Amino acid sequence: MSDAAQPTAAEVRAAAEAVKTALDRHLAAVERRSGEDDPAVYEAFNQLAAAAEAYDELLYDRYDEVTPFEIPGAEDALPPYAGPEEPNALSVLIRRDYAVAEPQRLLAHAQRIEAADDDEGSDASGTVHGALGLLFGEFEPDEIASRHKEFGLEEGDSTLWVTAADEAAEPGEWLEAPFEQVDQQHVVCRFDVSAVFDDEDDEDDDIDDIEDIDGIKEGTGDARHPALDEDEDLEPLDADR
Repeated sequence: MSDAAQPTAAEVRAAAEAVKTALDRHLAAVERRSGEDDPAVYEAFNQLAAAAEAYDELLYDRYDEVTPFEIPGAEDALPPYAGPEEPNALSVLIRRDYAVAEPQRLLAHAQRIEAADDDEGSDASGTVHGALGLLFGEFEPDEIASRHKEFGLEEGDSTLWVTAADEAAEPGEWLEAPFEQVDQQHVVCRFDVSAVFDDEDDEDDDIDDIEDIDGIKEGTGDARHPALDEDEDLEPLDADR
């Protein structure tokens, strides 16, 4: 970064003062909170996180120094768990993204499925969307996830959410819109898999001279448990099958 683009010392000092102010506000909100899920505490936490992140960035840009702590960004924060203490039911919401990396491989598998079904009047295997319908109609999603390369698919991001409830939903109650009414305060745990975690691991490898590569995996998971570990956080859910 050039000297002209660097923040001034006064800007860094102002950011530090903003952190002090946010700390005072957070402590005051905690002292006045009306319960475990007080929205004022939640808002003060987000403000403190944003102020600390801004100060950390300016401190690094100006002085090439960092703070000794990490605070999750406000955009990633999740309200505290407010579900039942002893759930009688749960829902598991899963989203897995794929890219069609090898259409011909996908079509070949679909044709074999169609031939095995002996459906002479069908030509669904001739198109990619038809082939996908045959593939997911034949195999369970977990099997497709484990064999995705064989089917010509490339894994993207995936996420799994477990939410708690007092009682199970009535049959057919949510089938028309299965992911629209997710209460983030009822999330018990979450597990994410994304290429961004691989990128973070690569950056760590550049810093640390690691000779043993036995532990390096193709996919890296990021397990988050907001109800069990208050240091972790969640993003809003946009899930599909």
